[in-house]
Amino acid sequence: MTAVYQIVHQTTNMTDPQSAPPPNEQPLVQHLVELRDRLMRVVFVIIVLFLGLFAFANDLYTYLAEPLLRHMTEGTSMIATQVVSPFLTPFKLALVMSIFIAVPYILYQAWGFMAPGLYQHEKKLVYPLLLSSTLLFYAGMAFAYYVVFPLVFGFLTGIAPEGVAVTPDITYYLDFAIKMFFAFGLAFEVPIATILVVWSGISTAEKLAAKRPYVIVGAFVFAMLLTPPDVISQTLLAIPMWILFELGLIFSRFYAKPEEEENSIAGDRASNTAPTAKEAAATATPTPATAGSYAEPAADPLNPSEARLDDTGYGDSANYDDANDSGHGEYEPPTEAELDAELDRLEEEDNAEAATPGKPKDGKSKPGNNK
Repeated sequence: MTAVYQIVHQTTNMTDPQSAPPPNEQPLVQHLVELRDRLMRVVFVIIVLFLGLFAFANDLYTYLAEPLLRHMTEGTSMIATQVVSPFLTPFKLALVMSIFIAVPYILYQAWGFMAPGLYQHEKKLVYPLLLSSTLLFYAGMAFAYYVVFPLVFGFLTGIAPEGVAVTPDITYYLDFAIKMFFAFGLAFEVPIATILVVWSGISTAEKLAAKRPYVIVGAFVFAMLLTPPDVISQTLLAIPMWILFELGLIFSRFYAKPEEEENSIAGDRASNTAPTAKEAAATATPTPATAGSYAEPAADPLNPSEARLDDTGYGDSANYDDANDSGHGEYEPPTEAELDAELDRLEEEDNAEAATPGKPKDGKSKPGNNK
C-alpha cells in the first residue's frame, strides 16, 4: 500500500510542475566545485574553437573588413601602425570569434548550473528564453555587419575632406567592429528583458506600454553611447530597439500570470496567514475597559434576601469615570460589621435547617419542600 502511494505521489508531482519542489540544497563547497567544472569546460571549448579558427585568422579579418574596403577609394588600403599589429590583430579576432561561437555552449552550462534550483514550470519557461536570447544575439551581430556597416562606412568615407585618404588602422577597426557587434547583440535582447520584467512581476505589459515615450528616449541615449558619433548608426540602433521592445510587449502577455490566478494565490496566502476567529479571540489582549472588570456571581434564587451588587448600581463601570474608583473591578475587604452580619445570617440558616425535618445530607432544602 505504501509503494502504491509513493507511485501515485510521484506521478502527481510529475503532472503538476508547481507541486514538484526543487531538490534539497547542496553545500556551498559543492556548488563552487560544480561552478569550477563548468567554467573549465567553457574554457576548454573556447580553446578548441580558437585553435581551429587561428589558421584562418587572416581570412576572417579580410571578411570582417570587407564592408569598409568596399567603400575605400582605389589605391588605398588599411594600415598597421604598430609592429606586432599584423599578428596580434588577427589573433584577437580569432579569440573573440571563438567566444561568440561558443555562446550557445556557455548558456547551456549556465542553464545546467541554475536548473536544479528551478521548479518544473520555471524550467519550461526559461528554456525557450535561453534559445531565443542566443538567436537574437546572433541576429544583432548579423544586422550590424550586413546593414549598419555598409551605411556607416559609406557615409564616413563619403564626407572625408578633399585630399584626405581614408586609411584606417587594422587594430582600431577591429575594436570598432567588436564594439558594434556587442552593442547590437545586446540591443537585440530587449524582448527578453521585457519578458523577464513582466514574468517576474516587477511590472505589467500595460504599465510598460504606458511608458513607451521614456523607452524611446532611452533607446536613443543608449545608441548614442554605444555607437560612433554619427546620426546614421545611432538611428539604426535606436529604431530596432524600439521595434524589439514592442515585440517584447506582445510576447510578454503569454508569460504573464492570469489575473484570476494571481487573485487565487493571494487569497490562499491570506487564508493561510490570517488567524481564525477563535485564535484571534484567544490571543487578543484585554483592553483597559475590560481588563479590570469583575463578573458578579448570580444571586441564589432560594435566598431572595441576597441582593446582587448590580441591582444597586454598585460596581457599575458606566457610573464611574475613574478606573481606580471603588467598585470598579478592584477587591475591597469587608468591614467588621459586614462580617458579623454575614456570620449571624449563616447561623440562623443553620439553625433553621436543623429544625426542619427531612433535610438532605448536604444541608440544603430541595425546591418545593419549603412550605
